[in-house]
Amino acid sequence: MSSSSTATAPAPSRQSHAKTLLGTGIGNALEWFDWNIYASFAVYFSTQVFNDDNPQSAFLETMAVFAVGFVARPFGGFVFGFLGDRWGRKRSLTLAVVSASVGSLIVAVCPTYDKVGWLASALLLLGRLIQGLSHGGELPAAQTYLAEHAPREKRGLFASSIYVTGTIGLVCGLVLGLVLQGVLTEDQMNSWGWRVPFLVGALLGVVAIWIRSSMEESELFTEHMEAVEKQEVKKENILVAVLKNWRTGLQVIFLTAGLTIAYYVWSVSMASLATTTFGYDSQTAFTASLIGNVVFILVLPFWGMLSDKIGRKPCILIAMLGSLVLSIPMIKLVSGGEGWQLILAICVQLVLLGGFLSHAPATYAEMFTTDQRTAGFGIPYSIAIALFGGTAGYVLTALGDPYKFAIYAMVFLVLSALTVLTLPETKGKDLR
Repeated sequence: MSSSSTATAPAPSRQSHAKTLLGTGIGNALEWFDWNIYASFAVYFSTQVFNDDNPQSAFLETMAVFAVGFVARPFGGFVFGFLGDRWGRKRSLTLAVVSASVGSLIVAVCPTYDKVGWLASALLLLGRLIQGLSHGGELPAAQTYLAEHAPREKRGLFASSIYVTGTIGLVCGLVLGLVLQGVLTEDQMNSWGWRVPFLVGALLGVVAIWIRSSMEESELFTEHMEAVEKQEVKKENILVAVLKNWRTGLQVIFLTAGLTIAYYVWSVSMASLATTTFGYDSQTAFTASLIGNVVFILVLPFWGMLSDKIGRKPCILIAMLGSLVLSIPMIKLVSGGEGWQLILAICVQLVLLGGFLSHAPATYAEMFTTDQRTAGFGIPYSIAIALFGGTAGYVLTALGDPYKFAIYAMVFLVLSALTVLTLPETKGKDLR
């Protein structure tokens, strides 16, 4: 892990903070919209792209594809991480959003199982893999770009915009789901209504590409590349550099494991899981998930500012240990079957998880040097997301017992909390 530098402060960026936040935010929101509508609408299209003889089996297979999509994320972290650390954060961000739109378009136009058989399932898998590649590169690139542009004393606050905009994208998907449920019949939702959000995501990609193409490159990255050209800094193979820094990579994986299991269940997959596992109707499940994520958006800036005041580590420990202690009580609350219980459980868990997710982009960026800040973080982070986040919904569905799953999540929350203790405090760190 790199130590703080006493080098002079970087020249002020010519790009305004507002444009930085908008440029990273709109693409990030679109990525999350594309990525998370899969989990939210899986209950509708599972029987369209898989054999519908057994709806539960079709849903399980659909969630398996959701997990397989995460397998592509480490490769995306490497590809886009290499691009970001060698050719620029801006180029990496632009290509990531292009890939996300292509993946969403493939899912939108995917033919049904009864027409083309296994080819429908294969095309769904292809779309998810492309989205996995793009999302595996989008988040590291966006986090790095934002962290390098943010004022060091407000980096936690600025970092919170990543999950604010991402969750806005997720909420937009949920709102669209509620609108479609309100104007379409159940048969229409199952036959073609589920395609609408994927098509919207593909079309909105054009706007994100246009905005990102006008953004400026990170000052820190530009200065680093100038130093490389002058041979003041040694240029090293990205993969070799990441492997040499394997201890920090392991810290990223263990730090992320418990967080991502809890987050993907309570924020991303709960709309579908509440329907298939806990017996809620789809309208109630979507509404509860929507309310929970709006609350999550509101608390993120607070947690980001708090991390700039009291430090990253105390906030992370509050998030991990709080979610750990309340895992079983919140599952029990959801099992009650009442809408207010589902809303309260989601809100409580997301408010706690915001204690880490708010400033996570800053915390991860502060763990690496400029030459490997995108790939060094992106590769191990994507591995953790693939192993733990992408499989969370599948594990819960396969276990068939929410209490067993709560214990599973608690084990990894303990691991994440213990990993925090191995980290130095980095708030306000000079990213040189």
